[in-house]
Amino acid sequence: MPANVLVGTSGWSYPDWEGVFYPSRKPRGFDELAYLARYFGCVEVNSSFYRPPTARMTASWLGRTPHEFEFTFKLHQRFTHQRQEPWTAAEAAEYKTGLEPVREAGRLGAVLVQFPWSFRADDAAFKHLEAVKRDFGDLPLVVEVRHVSWTSPHAVRFLKDNGLGFADIDQPASRSAVPPMSLVTSPIGYVRLHGRNREAWLKPEAGRDERYNYLYREEELKEWIGRIHEIARASAKTYVFTNNHYRGQAPANALQILSQLRGGPVSVPAPLLKEFPVLSAIASEALPPGEQGELF
Repeated sequence: MPANVLVGTSGWSYPDWEGVFYPSRKPRGFDELAYLARYFGCVEVNSSFYRPPTARMTASWLGRTPHEFEFTFKLHQRFTHQRQEPWTAAEAAEYKTGLEPVREAGRLGAVLVQFPWSFRADDAAFKHLEAVKRDFGDLPLVVEVRHVSWTSPHAVRFLKDNGLGFADIDQPASRSAVPPMSLVTSPIGYVRLHGRNREAWLKPEAGRDERYNYLYREEELKEWIGRIHEIARASAKTYVFTNNHYRGQAPANALQILSQLRGGPVSVPAPLLKEFPVLSAIASEALPPGEQGELF
């Protein structure tokens, strides 16, 4: 496994992970984040897209995870989806203040600047990204775009010239969608697997769970292993996240990716192994210290 690759999940607090990834019977004081950090080297914070995290909150996350565990954060939607009015300096400062403890600890991997499919590579989009760089350029920025226009040489050159990373994504295929790539435009490599539930992906009324309800097959994940190696060779650090979160499918697939990268078995929590028997092929015999399956 490349030493500069970390694998994790997009988020960790999902009710439908109860009894699937997390034990159904938890001891007093059970900590979901600490539990997840026993199996993965990083996590992508989703909640920061909906509300800016506080410094007190992010500092507590540091204390609940190993010192080598890293965090990436989604940039708040105010700066990516609510583009009708310019944001204020106070709004930018509030967001950055919340990340400061993680940054000071040297455990901030990246800030994901995620845009919807409607965000095309044109002059207006370039101008918007220049504003993002102006106010957040002291953070390690990675841009996620979903429209194929961003794969043009002109758009790629813009990202490179501005030191903006590119998120290589797996999403349901279409003529207008960014295809699977191994593109690196900054020292940070970034991979996000959303699933391939095409029917729900294109359905406006589909809920979040339905849209990301997809379990990758082993051969589909193997398609990404070669790309991840390419990305790792071209970057200083690479982060790989599974976002097909529904019913614990994200940690299941993330562990399969870890196993394929390492070329050997990995620790699999007992509830997840029970939910996904296919993981028995990659599960190490010895459980992590303190692991007692459902009795943990």
